[in-house]
Amino acid sequence: MKIIVNNSSMVPIYEQLTEQIKSAIVNRELTSNEALPSVRALAGDLKISALTVKKAYDLLEEEGFTITVHGKGTFVAEANVEKVKEEQIKEIETEIGEAIKKAKRYGLSTEEIRSIISIQFPEE
Repeated sequence: MKIIVNNSSMVPIYEQLTEQIKSAIVNRELTSNEALPSVRALAGDLKISALTVKKAYDLLEEEGFTITVHGKGTFVAEANVEKVKEEQIKEIETEIGEAIKKAKRYGLSTEEIRSIISIQFPEE
């Protein structure tokens, strides 16, 4: 798993970590019961605060994506792929909904909006 932190991003670093780890789980780069790097190790590798990594790990655990075993580490929880995918679908639905609202404010018809969306898909 490769994590890249963008210090100049408006997205907080702990959120960047959380999203990248979730993505690795969905893409099966991380599998159930697989250990995540220790807080100190990941913080050292990324040259960020251990508290930032801890916050990301706590959030992942709170959302049910990981399990922390005291003295052993943090592990990918079982059956979380569907949860991540569901969360991503909800986010996409919200963004598409906002884009449709904007298109309607600009006076586009439903057919024009559908045409714009269909253009985004390459021929298969």
